Amino acid sequence: MSTTKDYLKLHFIVWIWGFTAILGLLITIPSVEIVWYRTMLAFMALGVVLHFRKHNFLLGYKEVLKILGTGFIIAAHWILFFAAARVSTASVCLAGMATCSLWTSFVEPWVNKRSIKLFEVILGLVVIGGLYIIFRFEFNHALGLAMAVVSAFLAALFSVINGQLTKKHNPYMITFYEMLGAFLGTSVFFPIYITFFAEDGMLQLVPTAMDWLYLLVLAVICTVYAFSVSVELMKRISAFVVNLTVNLEPVYGIVLAVLVFGEKEQMQPGFYLGTFIILLSVLAYPVINKRLKRKALEVDNLR
Repeated sequence: MSTTKDYLKLHFIVWIWGFTAILGLLITIPSVEIVWYRTMLAFMALGVVLHFRKHNFLLGYKEVLKILGTGFIIAAHWILFFAAARVSTASVCLAGMATCSLWTSFVEPWVNKRSIKLFEVILGLVVIGGLYIIFRFEFNHALGLAMAVVSAFLAALFSVINGQLTKKHNPYMITFYEMLGAFLGTSVFFPIYITFFAEDGMLQLVPTAMDWLYLLVLAVICTVYAFSVSVELMKRISAFVVNLTVNLEPVYGIVLAVLVFGEKEQMQPGFYLGTFIILLSVLAYPVINKRLKRKALEVDNLR
């Protein structure tokens, strides 16, 4: 049974996630290297904690592979997320991430093998309208926006998978193996990254002293704590409430970005109009869904 404390904790987690794009800009090493360090530090720290708490790491061969594979998806999500903030701004990155819940409305039926609802498609089209307005007024940020939208799709995919995993496994154990998988996924990506994307064809794996501080915050607070608690809360809070609250991440993040970076994050009015349309759409989704379910129940009772 969920409590007020659970809801407050969820909002705090979303606030932390809104700060990750800012950390991605403050850290001087490239986005792929950030993800590599973030996931390495996260799974090592969580592994130590789980060891001293005497948790059983044996989940079964197939289950471990499934969770490690989900970690690969998380790695791709984070690489695109930080890269989007780098090639555009934190605000543009977070606006693209606002499409996550609507992506979920398409991914969840696909994974759970149910039909897609018409109103979800309509809301998806409204979000595309909001993205068009942002694209029109912020043309120079089109690449960053596109990368953030793809990142949001991957976030929707692994969140749906996590919803299934929490029914079987300890949330902290899920996070441990997912961070290990994300670390391995980033490592596997290194040869491609060096060949086609890395500056001067070299990895930049020497963080500054401040980078180490930001990386530790990113790994311990934004990953081990926030990610694990969010998975654990899914046992008591419905997906309806979780998705509704996570949609506030861009709002929290954009406010934090303006406070930290000032004028750099000040966008043209069209950006805020497009962001407002996206947020209005994602907030409307659970409300409409709840009303339709209530009507369907009333019809069933009349039969």
